[in-house]
Amino acid sequence: MQTNLPHFIIKGKRLLPIVQGGMGVGVSAHRLAGTVAQAGAFGTIASIDLRHHHPDLMQQSKHCRDKTVLDQLNLIALDREINAALEMAQDEGMLAVNVMKAVSEHAALVKQACASGIQAVVMGAGLPLDLPELTEGYPDVALIPILSDVRGVNIVLKKWMRKNRMPDAIVIEHPRYAGGHLGAPKPEDINDARFDFPGVLEGIFNLYRELGIERESIPLILAGGINSHEKVRDLLALGASAVQVGTPFAVTQEGDAHPNFKKVLAEAKPEEIVTFMSVAGLPARGVLTPWLKNYLKRESKLQGCAKSDRERCASSLHCLISCGLRDGIARAGQFCIDAQLAAALRGDVNKGLFFRGSERLPFGSAIRSVKELLEYLLNGSAPSTSAI
Repeated sequence: MQTNLPHFIIKGKRLLPIVQGGMGVGVSAHRLAGTVAQAGAFGTIASIDLRHHHPDLMQQSKHCRDKTVLDQLNLIALDREINAALEMAQDEGMLAVNVMKAVSEHAALVKQACASGIQAVVMGAGLPLDLPELTEGYPDVALIPILSDVRGVNIVLKKWMRKNRMPDAIVIEHPRYAGGHLGAPKPEDINDARFDFPGVLEGIFNLYRELGIERESIPLILAGGINSHEKVRDLLALGASAVQVGTPFAVTQEGDAHPNFKKVLAEAKPEEIVTFMSVAGLPARGVLTPWLKNYLKRESKLQGCAKSDRERCASSLHCLISCGLRDGIARAGQFCIDAQLAAALRGDVNKGLFFRGSERLPFGSAIRSVKELLEYLLNGSAPSTSAI
């Protein structure tokens, strides 16, 4: 794909300046990530609970209450998805696996991804201070933390420097615009000016100088609310090397979720996109579906009777290190995130939690291809029949 925008380089690979964000459960699996990489950009598989894309694994996990078995099935699914994506990409672009630091099996997921031949590991939802150790023995795998402010970047760089390892790129995600779990400790922090891209970029470049890091050696990838060619161009002009885009990729024809999932995201009105507390204890952003509307009505009552009970884990997966429902954390959400995200993947509006970014989509409610989306973001060329 041709563009006048500058490419960026990770581990010697010259890439289009578009990174497809990781979206779980199963929203960005091999089909989406492989298609993006095949076009010469950066595709990302979300590592969490990929067994939902594999009927044989779902059959084996039916009625299973053994966490060890469930975790192993998810590792098998991850291996399958990585290999399928690599086959699709045909050595074009770059393929990554996104692993949430907040999940209990993050170490096993990282190690499986590396063993399966992934080219990069992206980690957010917590400071990925142990990522260099987890990828030891795989020096060719690019390591990319997701952070939101200069303070977080400062901590990661200094910790990693002591381990003689540097990030191969850093994603800077703005919590005011992103979907899913947000990089702010409290909902009231989401609009804090410390997350605004111009100030963050300036602060990080100053930090690079203080630490003796060459500016070009660690590309910065900006994420959150990027939905037009103009925004891509402006952010690259500010000093970013690339941008990360999530929701617009989720609703493409190649997106791995159910068509009804794409319809819910694409047709959501601005007032239906809300911020709430996730079970992970972080603010999150999603669509106000019947399930979420009903939950938010009962949230205060549920938080008031929160109690620690491992039996509350719907699948016995115990997916999060710290879970508001399972561990009785009153300030956090009180629902099973794995069950609700899996329902969304299936397109079930009445039971699903549909994560989404805050901004309008490039093609309105129209469902377009990855190629068309990339053409628009890179060159501003939108299909003539699209509703923008």
